[in-house]
Parts: sequence; C-alpha cells; structure tokens
Amino acid sequence: MALFPIISNFQYDFVLQLVPVDTDNTMDEVAAAAAHHSVGRRVAPQPGKVIRVRRQGAAEFYPRTARLGTTDIKPMEALEFIFCEA
Repeated sequence: MALFPIISNFQYDFVLQLVPVDTDNTMDEVAAAAAHHSVGRRVAPQPGKVIRVRRQGAAEFYPRTARLGTTDIKPMEALEFIFCEA
C-alpha cells in the first residue's frame, strides 16, 4: 500500500485533476476515485455504463481487476477515463 498520484483526464471533462489513489487499488477503484472529482460536477452521470482506464493516447484499456501497483503506470502519469458499455 502506497499513495500514488495520477492525473485524471476524464471523458467530457475540461479539467485535468490530480487524484491520489493507492497502489493496491484495482482499475475499477482508480476509476471510481477519478469519477468522484468529475461525475456530477462537470460530467453527467451515465447509468448503465462502466468507466474504463487507459494510458493517455493508448487504444487498449487496462483490465478492470488489475491492481495499480502491478501495471506500468508511473506516478503523475495522465490516464484517460472513458464511459463504456457494461
């Protein structure tokens, strides 16, 4: 367990956010932390959709159950959070 800062580039948000997460968090937990700062504030909720995580500019999403500490993500790296069909 270690505090880990990421930059959230959330779909439909015009603000990049610094979000503290934990290396033990899954990608779903990282997505929830990013959503807390965007959804319902500057981004409309999208019921029935899940939020997926990928490196900025990448085509592939990280697996939803992957733990942050086991990925190649670096501290302060920008991640994209995208609404996807469940």
